[in-house]
Amino acid sequence: MITSTSNAKVKRLVNLKKKKKLRDEEGVFLVEGIRMFREVPKDRLVEVYASEEFWNRERKAVEQVLAGTKVQPEILADFVFEYVSDTKTPQGILCLVRQKQYSITEIVKEKGGELPLLLVLDQIQDPGNLGTIVRTAEGAGVTGIVMSQDCVDMYNPKVVRSTMGAAYRVPFCYVDDLAEEVKQMKEAGICTYAAHLGGKNSYDEEDYRKASAFLIGNEGNGLRDEVADQAQVYIRIPMKGQVESLNAAVATAILTFEAARQRR
Repeated sequence: MITSTSNAKVKRLVNLKKKKKLRDEEGVFLVEGIRMFREVPKDRLVEVYASEEFWNRERKAVEQVLAGTKVQPEILADFVFEYVSDTKTPQGILCLVRQKQYSITEIVKEKGGELPLLLVLDQIQDPGNLGTIVRTAEGAGVTGIVMSQDCVDMYNPKVVRSTMGAAYRVPFCYVDDLAEEVKQMKEAGICTYAAHLGGKNSYDEEDYRKASAFLIGNEGNGLRDEVADQAQVYIRIPMKGQVESLNAAVATAILTFEAARQRR
């Protein structure tokens, strides 16, 4: 059992939690919580760490998840686990999971014979927003997510936690030139819809029963002009009162579930 916060493994976990560059170099990310642990794909599980209290209480549950793998859990003293954890009230279990890389081709192509339904995210900065968007995307049947390089890191611990497991399953990629990728989507026959205050048509007046992509912009500034300019259609979400726009994750939910409704 590891009983010191000065332990090399502990220091590495803390650095992986804080530093995107290190996560990318090792090709891993941190996952916390029993639900996320149970849902992790076995072939991507790298390391497991449990607090002493959690291990004594849930040993059988941990061993059941690890059955068939070669991963051996490392036990941390409770105060050491709290030091490593990214949450205020740690559940007592965390693991390192291998990152998965997707190409833009894999994201855009049809999935299971279905016409693609894509999300294109421009400069999304809030970890909770991105995590909620990913979780919503899975629920609405989104094919994949394409993001600008300056979006928050998908493997940020707060993002991962907010996805509630969807980060394991929703394909995504970051691209250098988002406007160019949207242009190529149009050329590939995908209709691109920008959620934009300048939209003339309400979102529920469009037909999404074809290959479609929704463009969602930054929480405060919306889509950059160069990205929005590539969209074929501007759509808006009608609102009452003095509210001008919605949270990016909320807007995403409204649009993607309307598409899902039409496709049913």
